[in-house]
Amino acid sequence: MVAGAGGLDIRDIERILPHRYPFLLVDRVDEIGDDRIVASKMITRNEPHFEGHFPGNPVMPGVLIIEALAQAGALYAARLTKFDPDRQVIYFMAIDKAKFRKPVVPGDHLTLNVTPLRKGGTIWKMRGEATVGGAVVAEAEFMASIQPKPGFPKIDDAGSTAGG
Repeated sequence: MVAGAGGLDIRDIERILPHRYPFLLVDRVDEIGDDRIVASKMITRNEPHFEGHFPGNPVMPGVLIIEALAQAGALYAARLTKFDPDRQVIYFMAIDKAKFRKPVVPGDHLTLNVTPLRKGGTIWKMRGEATVGGAVVAEAEFMASIQPKPGFPKIDDAGSTAGG
């Protein structure tokens, strides 16, 4: 499942999240504990969204920054539950209070800080803050749901499988 409390490398992340390039937006987890996760995304010019956002002035789309926060949140939820990536998936459900404060550009190191607002069971509510060099560039509250993959039994809010 998930490595120890220290962090996760890209191989650990790929064992948990179903996302792959170009949509895997977390490069590593620097810290993961009971009260937060701190992850990183290195912003490089060769990412495909920069071809059209914006030509001659590459800026990372805000929705992708929020997606990166949500992916970090999914890694956090997986760490604190009996999440089985072979049998379950974590879906992004809702977003609230999103704010974008500064552009993120190639060469930036995006730090993803996520803390729980409500945790446990199948529904999670979290708050995320993305920073570059210590300055907040985006923030949001979001919800995620841990669900069975097709063909596996449904899990209830307490984390038990139906009928078992």
